[in-house]
Amino acid sequence: VKSEGPKLVPFFKATCVYFVLWLPTSSPSWFSALIKCLPIFCLWVFLLAHGINFLVSHRSASRILAGLIFSAVGDAFLIWQEQGYFIHGLLMFAITHILYSSAFGMKPLDLKAGLLMGVVSSSCYAFLYSYLSGPFTYLVAVYIALIGFMGWRAVAGVQLCNDLWTWTKLSACVGAMLFMVSDLTIALNEFCFPVPYSRLIIMATYYAAQMLIALSAVETRDEEDFRKRS
Repeated sequence: VKSEGPKLVPFFKATCVYFVLWLPTSSPSWFSALIKCLPIFCLWVFLLAHGINFLVSHRSASRILAGLIFSAVGDAFLIWQEQGYFIHGLLMFAITHILYSSAFGMKPLDLKAGLLMGVVSSSCYAFLYSYLSGPFTYLVAVYIALIGFMGWRAVAGVQLCNDLWTWTKLSACVGAMLFMVSDLTIALNEFCFPVPYSRLIIMATYYAAQMLIALSAVETRDEEDFRKRS
């Protein structure tokens, strides 16, 4: 983790630029889209800096990079969500969660974690259901199922009880949970009621989530190198 820290400096600087400028959402523009997406662009560079060979040989890392690309497109769409592009952004992030789930893998299965995430996801949708109408009734259901599945795969990999956890898995797990908090805040603010400091909560948890998930991808290299040496 310490060795990767300096490579994340551009990401931290870009994130600071976003929060310092705090461009108003009432006047969307390509400049505001650039500023919002800039931290994610920095995470692209962060992964690409480890080399194309690394990304090609580590499918989980390449899938996380692909997820970051779709995330940036989704961020851009959400800049113009008031102009009817909210569903487009929703679709891009749905693809992101599919890619992240694939990167986290299906082993270990951990059905208990799956059941827990199923209960949490179902409870969230049950709360939101009465506020939804039209296509959002099923679109939000599908989206919650996808992010819940992604959260399950991230949590399942930690295995704290068996003392088999790694920083890689823990980073992915915390990142997935923060992503869920960010998306739930969006849903509450968009469909239910105004959430105080919603934008701050959404973006802070979102950027932290993406950073941790990206970090988990490059840590895979050290994890596999350790297994080879042992």
